[in-house]
Amino acid sequence: MSDAPSGFPPFEAATRHPDPPAGPGSCDAQVHVFSPDTQRYPPAQKRIYDPPLGSMDDALRMHRALGMDRGVVVQATIYGSDNRLMADSIAGRANYRGIAIVDDSVSDGELERLHAAGVRGARFNFAAFLGLVPTADEFRRSIRRITELGWHARVHTSGDELLEIEGLLREVTCPIVIDHMAHLEFGRGLQQPAMLLALDLLRGENWWVMLSSGDRSSTQERGWTDAVPFGRRFFEAAPDRAIWCTDWPHVRYRKPMVNDGDLVELLYRFVPEPELRRKVLADNPARLMGFEE
Repeated sequence: MSDAPSGFPPFEAATRHPDPPAGPGSCDAQVHVFSPDTQRYPPAQKRIYDPPLGSMDDALRMHRALGMDRGVVVQATIYGSDNRLMADSIAGRANYRGIAIVDDSVSDGELERLHAAGVRGARFNFAAFLGLVPTADEFRRSIRRITELGWHARVHTSGDELLEIEGLLREVTCPIVIDHMAHLEFGRGLQQPAMLLALDLLRGENWWVMLSSGDRSSTQERGWTDAVPFGRRFFEAAPDRAIWCTDWPHVRYRKPMVNDGDLVELLYRFVPEPELRRKVLADNPARLMGFEE
């Protein structure tokens, strides 16, 4: 194993049933899965954490408790662009899709195999702490390749990092998702530059937002009241292009471990109206992830 930090809490196995349940067609648009079989699925030598608990079977149990019918397995950063575990996890599951990490090492043939397995997007980790930031040219090449497949892009940044890549992001014409409300610092308020940029990007019809990780970005260990204005404002900016996720199993979580039922109910505070919530939980992800294919 690596020298990666350990000691973070494991996920909460006793998932609380949210009130009300998520509902028919609902989708958790991002979970990560891990395997103890490091021979078959070796993590990268350079990584910031070791594989935690969190198998596909665990994710399925969590989704049943939440009332989720669909899900998306997103490639965990510790596996880099070796997408085998993610692809194997969704194989044969019509109600699950995958998101890969794509760089120049992934061949065109591999992209075609991933598409056949149910992958419908690629995540680009511009969050510097993950150590996987693509170069501008590599990003452009990967965007061109996934656009040909009809995939969408996800951009993962942390706060003001969004400002640093604005020009590059504005070149993208395929659907592109701002992960986790850009991990903004809620204490800086709704008028902080990265928030204003995110809202401006969302004026483009190809831009989407994931209304997630309010619990992580909050200054509070529980309740996360400061997340609510951000979640509401992001939803109002793109009601037909907003999705949601648990981000289970909450890798490197630095607070008392969250229960995923509480995260569903945090979304309910962002979007109190049931008919509008259905957009976020069911209609929008179905369109983006190709569940309607």
